[in-house]
Amino acid sequence: MLKKWKKIVYRMTSISAVCLISGVWLVDAHADIKIGVTVSATGSAASIGMAQKMTIELLPTEIAGQKIDYIVLDDASDPTLAVKNIRRFTSEDNVDVVIGSTTSPASLAMVDIASQSTTPMISLAASASIVEPMDAKRVWVFKTPQNDDLMSDAIVHSMDVRHVKTVGFIGFDDAYGESWFTEFKRSAERSHIKIVASERFARNDTTVTGQALKLIAQHPDAVLIAGSGSPAALPQKTLKAHGYNGLYYQTHGVANDDFLRVCGKDCNGTLLPVGPLLISDQLPDNAPAKRGALLYRQVVARHGGESISMFGSNAWDAGLLLQHAIPIALKINQPGSAGFRAALRTALETTTDLHTSEGVVNMTPVDHSGLDGRARVMVKIVDGAWRLTED
Repeated sequence: MLKKWKKIVYRMTSISAVCLISGVWLVDAHADIKIGVTVSATGSAASIGMAQKMTIELLPTEIAGQKIDYIVLDDASDPTLAVKNIRRFTSEDNVDVVIGSTTSPASLAMVDIASQSTTPMISLAASASIVEPMDAKRVWVFKTPQNDDLMSDAIVHSMDVRHVKTVGFIGFDDAYGESWFTEFKRSAERSHIKIVASERFARNDTTVTGQALKLIAQHPDAVLIAGSGSPAALPQKTLKAHGYNGLYYQTHGVANDDFLRVCGKDCNGTLLPVGPLLISDQLPDNAPAKRGALLYRQVVARHGGESISMFGSNAWDAGLLLQHAIPIALKINQPGSAGFRAALRTALETTTDLHTSEGVVNMTPVDHSGLDGRARVMVKIVDGAWRLTED
């Protein structure tokens, strides 16, 4: 009879079931921790999302002795599909945490579902509006990329150094572009830099000639292009083709090799803020992010990766956050439960002094990004390569 009961106990899949049989306590293992991942592996943001998808494959399959199951879906750069994915994760797969999505519009669309299902979500997108201002919904949402306000301040400082007084702005006609315009306008006003023109374009546009001509007509000292991935090359190539010879700035949303390939010689001399990872080999040895950046590079190289992407590192850093938070949450509750999700959220929110591939993370109840000035550097594109500036 005891043998029969042992077989039943060993087959149990309920979480942390405990049985007393013949005076012996038998305890089953925790259920697997499930992580839902939605990234833009296809569509307009594919050059970003693919790097994230490949990095997810490098994350550990066991944390604190607990098996980790990753459920990875492609949202095709479509916010509607991203919402469908997170609904599946939370209602069918019963995940403990969600990583994604790649773009700001998709991530913003996912916030309501994360909140309604009380599931922690770690976005891989840049817009500060994903985690700000803090409210009852955003308490469940975190992000790994640098906030656009942090990067905007770096751009304005660079403009000050170069005596820029007037700027033309062109950005995506979505949450990414609008968030960048809001943050850049705030930073520019503090430095008395005037935005003389503001234009928008869609991620899948094939021409922006009209917008470029309007920008050129205002004769700005510099132009800031607020886009991400290879689509952000279109305004710059168009401006170049129509003779604009002022300073060009891009955002950290273009920091990958595919952008360099698409933009080619038209991006020579472009200035932009990036995370330290991209130029970690050019950093001094005492740079706070250098150790974490080199570790990520080594892991990628060990698995056959040829190029390093800031966007891949965003997924890697989401993994680091969970490697910190999961052991803490396991001491409080068990995977698959609302209590575990709540404990995981609290553990993420109280993360301090965590060195990642992009900086040092210090979360607070009102700051779910946790990065500071140590997570940014200014670079210039020189002959198809990223070069650290003195800014």
